[in-house]
Amino acid sequence: MSFTTRPELRGSFGAVSSTHWLASAAGMGVLERGGNAFDAAVASGFVLQVVEPHLNGPGGEVPILACRPGEDAPTVICGQGPSPAAATLERLRGLGLELVPGTGHLAACVPGAFGAWLTLLRDWGTATLREVLSPAIGYARHGHALTPRIPAAIASVRELFETHWPSSAAVYLPGGRVPQPGKLFRNPVLADFYETLLREAETAGSREAQIERALDYWYRGPVAEAMGRFSEQEVWDVSGRRHRGLLTADDLARWTPPVEAPLSADFGEYRVFKCGPWSQGPAMLQALNILQGLDVAAMDPLGPDFVHAVAETTKLVMADRDAWYGDSAPVPMAALLDPAYAAARRALIGERASLELRPGSPDGRAPVLPPQRLTGTISQADMRGGGEPTMSRELPTTLDGQGEPVTTRGGAHRGDTCHVDAADRWGNMVAATPSGGWFQSSPVIPGLGFGLTVRGQMFWLQDGLASSMAPGVRPRTTLTPSFAFRDGKPYLAFGTPGGDQQEQWSLLLFLHHARHGMNLQEAIDAPAFHTDGLLSSFWPREVAPGSLTLENRFPAGTAEALRDRGHTVTVAEGWTEGRLCAVGREPDGEDVQIKAAANPRGMQGYAVAR
Repeated sequence: MSFTTRPELRGSFGAVSSTHWLASAAGMGVLERGGNAFDAAVASGFVLQVVEPHLNGPGGEVPILACRPGEDAPTVICGQGPSPAAATLERLRGLGLELVPGTGHLAACVPGAFGAWLTLLRDWGTATLREVLSPAIGYARHGHALTPRIPAAIASVRELFETHWPSSAAVYLPGGRVPQPGKLFRNPVLADFYETLLREAETAGSREAQIERALDYWYRGPVAEAMGRFSEQEVWDVSGRRHRGLLTADDLARWTPPVEAPLSADFGEYRVFKCGPWSQGPAMLQALNILQGLDVAAMDPLGPDFVHAVAETTKLVMADRDAWYGDSAPVPMAALLDPAYAAARRALIGERASLELRPGSPDGRAPVLPPQRLTGTISQADMRGGGEPTMSRELPTTLDGQGEPVTTRGGAHRGDTCHVDAADRWGNMVAATPSGGWFQSSPVIPGLGFGLTVRGQMFWLQDGLASSMAPGVRPRTTLTPSFAFRDGKPYLAFGTPGGDQQEQWSLLLFLHHARHGMNLQEAIDAPAFHTDGLLSSFWPREVAPGSLTLENRFPAGTAEALRDRGHTVTVAEGWTEGRLCAVGREPDGEDVQIKAAANPRGMQGYAVAR
């Protein structure tokens, strides 16, 4: 075993891995008090909303993969809410828009995170709503130490808050000042709201009845009404104008979280499971089908052959993602996952880097790509908002120079994502990737203490695409938890933040572990890379043909060899690619060991196990 930044944790009781140490500790606390992995994940998820508000919030979304012992596949709980009933192409184009703005009200969809977490708690968990909400309420009421990225993100939008979003300034600029790193930060408005919600829920009888009452309070009661009223107000957004939103209380009342079967692909002794094509999850399955025939195990994980193979595969599957995935039209998923289709796509990988977007033709259907905007064609005046950090040319402006780029050179205010995995001694496992409701992108709703998701920016305002804007459909999200069985048994739950890079970094973890023999921590610590040779999922929807970003821990010869093959290589700092988490269950004779690992990049992800 090579040196790692921390050990691969091993135990037999349980494990939680997440992108923030406080969330992991809260989840483990639930396990220690007798809760199961699903209870732990819910508690961790609510804490993440408080301690990483620049990366997710109560008004965001979360896809979840949950698996009980003995099941032959995990279950998908889709916490990606749909577009409002008023979200038509004609409505948006009538405002003179070519893209859905990445900030403000127009991109708001139904906030699905609360519904998905409570569905998991009600149907898979054992804890009460108060037990899983109490840690989050405690941190909102009494404070949590701010990681440096949060004040940096607040500083980047201070003028926006003070000029246009006063409700956000009231929460995030206490005393009119940007809070300091390492100091306790409180959100008493959110704490008060959650206490009110709990009092209402606890007027019901059983645990399940209380959860139902809370769901009604949120989606068919005062919370939905507050969101609808706030959406009617004009709010400044990245277009440089003020717009009213489209979301109404009726949109929330009509929605319940879909519970679905996952998609899967076999990779040797493994079967990997992902959410459906309303996410980018199937891209990893397509990539595994292509890589089946390239003998990845024989490739040096730090060598140019491996990087080239994975990067070129990524470009092919992401081109398919952008041509075929979405919720606005039928997706030929069976054809996209067919081994014969994978073989045809594999044959397109040559010795040179491709500089084109090359979607395939499953079932002989002609692909249609959205319009392309090359990196560098967006004016500086346009760069004032967006989603997750997806383009390698963005520079971090965090106070410590590390972590997610929260502001670009032109001033784009970015959000990102979180992740949590949990496993328990009974064999339950769960992976979830919460995001949305970033304070940089949506103003705080008075009386609630959080803003709305802007995931609707992932819709296209062109007719005839799988992800065209339409009423009541899900935006094709980047959020993509992962789950793997080994030899027919639940084995691994994993994932990462990172927008369009989520699938890329999760694929690297899996390949390093499953084919290069690395343990989970080694696989997470290993030097990583990504390509931006794909259509960005976030405003302003750019593409960077041929781009390839490597951490500087790759050998210099690898970067040079890749340049010789035609890649436009950027060498980034050594610990900047990915924020991966993972938990696993490994047979040990008649016993089972639970293992866990977490990402050291950014110095806040943490795993706990015993």
